[in-house]
Amino acid sequence: MNKMRTLSAAVLGCFSSFGMAQSAADGSSVTMYGIVDVGIHHVTGAPGGSKTSLTSGNMQGSRLGFKGNEDLGGGYRAVFTLESRLEADTGALGNRPISQGRLPDRLSNAGLLGLPAALQPAVSAVAAQIGNSVGVNLGNNFFDRQVFTGLITPFGAFTFGRQYTPGYLANANFDAMKTESSLSLGQLVAIPASFDIRVSNSLQYGLQWNGFTATAMYAAGEVAGRSSAGRLWGAMAMYNGNGYSFGGGYNTRNNELGEKSLTTAVLGATLDVGPGTLSGQFSVIKDDHPTNLSGISAVLSANPATAPVAGLVQNAFIQGFRQDARLFQVGYRITSGVHAVTVAYNNMNDKRPFNADRASYGVAYTYALSKRTDLNAVLTHLNNKNTSQDMLGGNGFLGGVAAAPGKDVNSLALSIRHRF
Repeated sequence: MNKMRTLSAAVLGCFSSFGMAQSAADGSSVTMYGIVDVGIHHVTGAPGGSKTSLTSGNMQGSRLGFKGNEDLGGGYRAVFTLESRLEADTGALGNRPISQGRLPDRLSNAGLLGLPAALQPAVSAVAAQIGNSVGVNLGNNFFDRQVFTGLITPFGAFTFGRQYTPGYLANANFDAMKTESSLSLGQLVAIPASFDIRVSNSLQYGLQWNGFTATAMYAAGEVAGRSSAGRLWGAMAMYNGNGYSFGGGYNTRNNELGEKSLTTAVLGATLDVGPGTLSGQFSVIKDDHPTNLSGISAVLSANPATAPVAGLVQNAFIQGFRQDARLFQVGYRITSGVHAVTVAYNNMNDKRPFNADRASYGVAYTYALSKRTDLNAVLTHLNNKNTSQDMLGGNGFLGGVAAAPGKDVNSLALSIRHRF
């Protein structure tokens, strides 16, 4: 049986330029690559009842990319990556959640936000605006997944552009599912988002030495007259040994006013146990100044009917979108020949007054038809507690919001994935 001792696909993708430099020691190269992942997704607990649909990105988001390198001599190489999202079921570049533009009741109900019922029309208007902004690449940016260039040097890699953040790379590497499918840890923290997965306008330094991998990132918000607005800092370090690995990552980002916003810290480890690999991770999520909510008051003030309560409603949404949570996952994966089986348990402990705790568990099975093509089946149960209203999606799409607070959700996904 083969034990899983490699870095996750996301981390390897981040450092693909190192691999190209080693495999193309003479001259230069340009490679086209991609993933087409499509299948049937059945989910219970959705608004309006159970839903069955053909979906792209059940295990991994479908994509088309180009990567290249040029030997500059003396141990230096120029590299680039251009990677576009692709919805294999429609040909589009983005998608919306299963629940469309709906927010959880705790973020769209005046009473649950601590406001008088008479303010529900104003709350509904704001919630609709926020909800319609939730989705994957709604701006239809062509190279939404990654686009960067840089230099490989004898003392590390310097890359510039839109890239994966260090905190997310740590999360992905220690996730038992490597962020694949409804069983991944990230499915518990989609709305509001608790991880900055990618960031634009970033400078990243990366280093690989023996089993040690590390990155450090700075991303500019590029807001005129406010240099600290939207700014992100991050770092990640991991060690991959013989039969074990450990490490951590950290991101912190400012909101549009320059205030400290979403901060994520991750610690994780893996250990070969018996015929497979045991993995675990723990994350702390904190956000006291949620992003992109400071304009609510101005919008409501433009309407004479809602102007008197504009500040009150904005403060309620800021309070509602604040985050203080602890994430935990433990999982075990066995790979034997063409078969791979993973079981995992995920838990999110909400420290806020909403107490929107949730947990999921399930099993994933992969049958490899070849080195490039596999069949996948994933069964996941999600237990929403108290005001939690999470919904299960896939790696390439959000589930969104369940039919009601405390409503449990079941997900079954059957898919085929081809890599080229």
